[in-house]
Amino acid sequence: MRQVIVTPYQTSWPDTFEQEAARLRTVFGERLLAVHHIGSTSVPGLSAKPILDILPVVDTLDGIEAFDAAMEAIGYEVKGEFGMPGRRYYRKGGDNRTHHIHLYATGNPEIARHVVFRDYLRHHPGEVRAYSDIKEQLATQYPTDISAYIAGKDLFVKAMERRALLWWSRG
Repeated sequence: MRQVIVTPYQTSWPDTFEQEAARLRTVFGERLLAVHHIGSTSVPGLSAKPILDILPVVDTLDGIEAFDAAMEAIGYEVKGEFGMPGRRYYRKGGDNRTHHIHLYATGNPEIARHVVFRDYLRHHPGEVRAYSDIKEQLATQYPTDISAYIAGKDLFVKAMERRALLWWSRG
């Protein structure tokens, strides 16, 4: 069973993201339109599982599987849609994962959802503290049950996503 490890924010995470983003730019070349650091490791001060979530945006998913071998060559496991139509998912690190790649084609609404959530947290330190607290509590409560950890924060995250979208819609 995988351990649920939540650590305090690490100042090295943005540099680690930049290094990986450079690798992705090399792999996808001109097909890559943007690379976003998302998830908890992208928010200064937010406690997180030490796994970087990265969201590359490509022109289209047509033919994107042609890049799977190059992704494997830089250490990624290719998982296809992995339960989310319109996404291509890759993960690195085996049982001790270090990176999750959530690749989307431009225009997919999931891109804005992730980026708005990240930006909302970056602008609301009180929300960062509350989210850190719940994550730390759940990791202590469910140290070997990732499903219970995820389920435990689901309602909190959905409510915060609604606040984030409202904040964003107000400009």
